[in-house]
Amino acid sequence: MIEQVGITNNKAEPVAPNDTIYLCNFRVSVDGEWLCLKELQELGDMAHTFPPTPELERITYYPNYPVGPRERDPVLIERSNLVNISKLVVKEVIESSLKFGRQLDSDHIPLQHFFIVLEHVLRHGLRPKKGLLGPKKELWDLLQKVEKHDAEASDITASVRDLPTVRTAIGRARAWLRLALMQKKLADYFRLLVAQHDMLAEFYEPPSLIRSDEANLINALLVSLNVVDCNLCVKEEDLDSQQGVIDFSLYLRTKREMVEDTASLRSDQESEADTNMSTVLDQKNYIEELNRHLNATVTNLQAKVEGLTTTNALMKEDLSISRKSVDKIQAENKRLKNELDKFRKIEKKSESLQDIKKQSQPEEKRTSVVQTSYESGIKELSQEFRVRLQEELTQREEVEKQLEKQNSLKNQMEMSIQNLEEDVTEKQATIGSLKSQLEDIKCINLEMYTKLAECEYEISQKGELVAKLETKTKEISQMLTNLNNMNMTNDKNDKIDKENEKNNGVDKK
Repeated sequence: MIEQVGITNNKAEPVAPNDTIYLCNFRVSVDGEWLCLKELQELGDMAHTFPPTPELERITYYPNYPVGPRERDPVLIERSNLVNISKLVVKEVIESSLKFGRQLDSDHIPLQHFFIVLEHVLRHGLRPKKGLLGPKKELWDLLQKVEKHDAEASDITASVRDLPTVRTAIGRARAWLRLALMQKKLADYFRLLVAQHDMLAEFYEPPSLIRSDEANLINALLVSLNVVDCNLCVKEEDLDSQQGVIDFSLYLRTKREMVEDTASLRSDQESEADTNMSTVLDQKNYIEELNRHLNATVTNLQAKVEGLTTTNALMKEDLSISRKSVDKIQAENKRLKNELDKFRKIEKKSESLQDIKKQSQPEEKRTSVVQTSYESGIKELSQEFRVRLQEELTQREEVEKQLEKQNSLKNQMEMSIQNLEEDVTEKQATIGSLKSQLEDIKCINLEMYTKLAECEYEISQKGELVAKLETKTKEISQMLTNLNNMNMTNDKNDKIDKENEKNNGVDKK
């Protein structure tokens, strides 16, 4: 259906002849003063004259879809799908656990989805049975080898072997995974499996998920599940039968929901950014105050250590002086003992001579008087030496007591110095950990700022696109109104021409 409409030059802009303008479902062609509209659906083959190219369609509708031969590898797509659905399921499990604030049991739907996805992850790329008589590689055989590398896995492996309700290998593997999650060691066991490359090469094909770099992402997701508490009764579950399917309606969203979620997410991110910024600043101030307090305590401890070292040096000097004095006293004591022995020998000799003289010359009184005086002098000297010896012994005992006290004080000082050194090392370790925490908080803050900037940039781009589309729609509506006006004017001109022709015909008759 072709409509030819006349165009007056005073109302329309000058258009080059044979130009083509596409307007909705119409093809518009201009030839001189005539405008032709043709509906594209009535053109048949002409409707496909300007079809959308695949590149344009991919950019418009699938901007993130891979196009290369490597990116379209089905194994790589399977791995990326497993990783993406694992992220969604783990996020749902954690959010539901934090939302309800309780232990998750076997009836929890996101937890059931998690075990289904984890089983698919572990069975991805598992080697098939070789031949009719070859051994079949089962997931349970792989999980049993974990206890060789971690002794804590032997308990759950033994308990799974003793389960009376589980009879198949896949059922035992499912029970083992549930017990490992309750033990909060599932991420550690998975990390041990990923590290054993030779053992994985025996059980899995090279392009499998567990032998690829995506295994580290799965391990990180499993680590995040340590915040979830689970209470699963393995004996009451039918683990040998086929597991259920995943309800993807929990994880899929429409475009309207995505727009609403992005708007709510933006507002939540802004509020969260403000709250996070305030919390980060509070934490920073707290850490700085704690750091100043620790620095003050460290300086006090260092001053105490310096004072103790000086007192220790003084005590060492006093100890050396006391030891020298003890040595001198001991030498003098030995000398006095030797003199006392000599006097005792002399006293014995004098007593023996006195006895001999009493027997031989009892009548000599003069000699006896001299002897008695000599004996009295010797006794006085011996008494003086005994008194001096007793004094020296008492002095020695006092010096030994002082020495023992100084030794005990020295030991106490050494113990206190050791304790202070340990306190200083602990405080330095805490300061280092706090500094690392501060650096981590700064990194998180920077990441949040970068993410916020990226979101704002994307939102600005989308706003620009929306503005462009609105301007285009306005231009198209304006063109439509102009065309309608032009059609109206042309119809009026046609009617006037027809009336003029009729009038001219009547006049001629």
